[in-house]
Amino acid sequence: MKFFSSYLTLGWILLIMISVYYLGVRRSFKSSSVNSKIGGALKVLALVCLGCLAVAALVHTSGRTADHSSEPISFAYVLPAASPKATAETLKQLEVEFMKAAADKGSQGYMSYYADDAVEVPNGAPLIQGKVEIAKGMGFLDDKNNRLLWSPVGADISSSGDLGYTYGNFEFHSKDKTGNAVVEHGKYTSIWKRQKDGSWKVVLDMGNASPDPKKS
Repeated sequence: MKFFSSYLTLGWILLIMISVYYLGVRRSFKSSSVNSKIGGALKVLALVCLGCLAVAALVHTSGRTADHSSEPISFAYVLPAASPKATAETLKQLEVEFMKAAADKGSQGYMSYYADDAVEVPNGAPLIQGKVEIAKGMGFLDDKNNRLLWSPVGADISSSGDLGYTYGNFEFHSKDKTGNAVVEHGKYTSIWKRQKDGSWKVVLDMGNASPDPKKS
């Protein structure tokens, strides 16, 4: 390939010299017939040089060894990985995480699973609108003597995958004024909605009392 490289260099030098000479002749003999003949000859020679350069470049390029050591370039558009579609089991697992957050961090952990525009429908009391207002009544979860436990019995989710519900039973463990353990039983339903950031939050929660299953 060194031959073709030298050939290319020589061809370019000849082409430049012919161009310079031709321009010089044109300036010196603008009306000369000799100039016309020389100019015609130089044009033909220039075309021959260009043709030789083109052939040499083609041979030089085709003779080069392909280098496959580098990573191939792909112009295909890579789609971002889609988040897995939520299922009823997804919501049940959220309930487990929800309860753990309440046990570990009290009211703050509990309320972290509520949407800002959530609505609470408490048993025997007016509904409460908004996460801020709901949080005002959850301070009892910060008392280490109190434990709120619940387990989902069922769940379902919409075909669009952005709205679902869970329902189940709960127990509230506390102590009375004399220090004796007290357990209250109940059932609940929670409506979950997928948020803009992809997380799931409770948008509506309701519950009511149930008899002690051991006595029924």
